[in-house]
Amino acid sequence: MRARRRGGVLRAVLLGLGLVLSSLAALPAGAEEFTLNRGTREAMPIAVPRFAGGDLGAQVSAVVSADLERSGLFRPISAGVYPQTPEQIQGQPALTAWRGAGADALVAGRVVPQGNKVVFEFRLWDTQAEQQMTGTAFTADSANWRRVAHIIADTIYKRLTGEDGYFDTRIVYVSESGPKNRRIKRLAIMDQDGANNRFLTSGKDLVMTPRFSPRDQTITYMSYFNDKPRVYLFNIDTGQQEVLGDFPGMTFAPRFSPDGNKVVMSMAKDGNTDIYTVDLRTRRITRLTSGPAIDTSPSYSPDGSQIVYNSDQSGGQQLYVMSASGGGGKRISFGDGRYATPVWSPRGDLIAFTKISRGRFSIGVMRPDGTGERILSESFLDEGPTWAPNGRVISFFRQSPGAAGTVKLYTVDVTGFNLRLLPTPQDGSDPAWSPLNP
Repeated sequence: MRARRRGGVLRAVLLGLGLVLSSLAALPAGAEEFTLNRGTREAMPIAVPRFAGGDLGAQVSAVVSADLERSGLFRPISAGVYPQTPEQIQGQPALTAWRGAGADALVAGRVVPQGNKVVFEFRLWDTQAEQQMTGTAFTADSANWRRVAHIIADTIYKRLTGEDGYFDTRIVYVSESGPKNRRIKRLAIMDQDGANNRFLTSGKDLVMTPRFSPRDQTITYMSYFNDKPRVYLFNIDTGQQEVLGDFPGMTFAPRFSPDGNKVVMSMAKDGNTDIYTVDLRTRRITRLTSGPAIDTSPSYSPDGSQIVYNSDQSGGQQLYVMSASGGGGKRISFGDGRYATPVWSPRGDLIAFTKISRGRFSIGVMRPDGTGERILSESFLDEGPTWAPNGRVISFFRQSPGAAGTVKLYTVDVTGFNLRLLPTPQDGSDPAWSPLNP
């Protein structure tokens, strides 16, 4: 992917973080381009030396470096070849020397106490053109250092690729523990890199399939209350929780509409399993499909105009796309095997899915018209894809066979490269990626 370098810097006020931004001198418009190879091993070599400012500076730069490396698009060079110390690069770094050390880009930063706050500064340098590309200063509480590091990584990612980053996000998932026949399942949430893991439910009741609102930090999830499925809405930031409703015939947990005002789900009524929407403001339920087929796993397109779902109306489980107002769907999957759990990309260009073929489960993507199908991962059981908010990375869960088999979360680049284990304290399933933090 070729991404043109554009002038300007990030300008925003992140009120929820209590964070103040100020810009440092940036690269003029019209500079040369970087060439990035999507997700392959030909990642851009970048230097992320320790930020000046003691242990806190070292912690911030380590998270920035880890975020960029984990994306698969960047390769931080070894500290053993650094030509300057962190303190020496605070003014005008010796960019020729950094280029000679193998870095195409250099990140220079420092952490400076300011009263009861801390100023986090960084500059991004192009070692080839020997110019500064961008620079930003963030003022925040020291306790928020990890989030600031993710925001810095997002800023660098967007400046070098032209795409929005995804590091300042969280993943909610089902944490699993105990023997297979007495599994304890709790909702848990963590940063996208596995840090700051915490539990949201006690494990007393079985929980399933959490889903994030695309607009805020609200999730919907299904829990069994008195052996009946009940749908909850849970605002993670405030802790406020409410019952959306009891749905005895529900076969798959709801997903939000792009505007966050509706959820779509499948329910079995009178012998038929069809797709319904629930208006969160009026609680009005609207039926979208009808007929003898089993229609499940609906997911909205990002513009809200269409819904992808799986149905057995053709005799086997396949993917269909219909208008968001309902009616007949158009089949889009025609490969060998069965297709399930479709999820529309935030970009609108792809649909991720689970595919079951020859006793194996895989995660794949295809265009909304069904063309361009490709498999990204395959194992004994890969299932439950969820998109990062920039539409470049997918998370899913993988189960290994046998009574002692584990269930773990993974991420993979949309190209199929850069498969990575996402660390969790216990087993984990059913991941759902948040939008960018407000």
